Amino acid sequence: MSTDSTPSPVQTLIEPEWLALVRSKVRDLRYGIVQLVVHDGQVTQIDRTEKTRIAPEREERPSN
Repeated sequence: MSTDSTPSPVQTLIEPEWLALVRSKVRDLRYGIVQLVVHDGQVTQIDRTEKTRIAPEREERPSN
């Protein structure tokens, strides 16, 4: 019996559902935060806060 903790090739090909959700939330995000909530070693919640950045308007100065 082997005690090697290296995952088998089959295990590495299957992406957990939570990881697919994180990827989709990050993919569309320009500025913001993706936060994972973990309970007993399992991801139980994913929060996404998106920020909208507005460029400052330039004031035109009157020419002399």
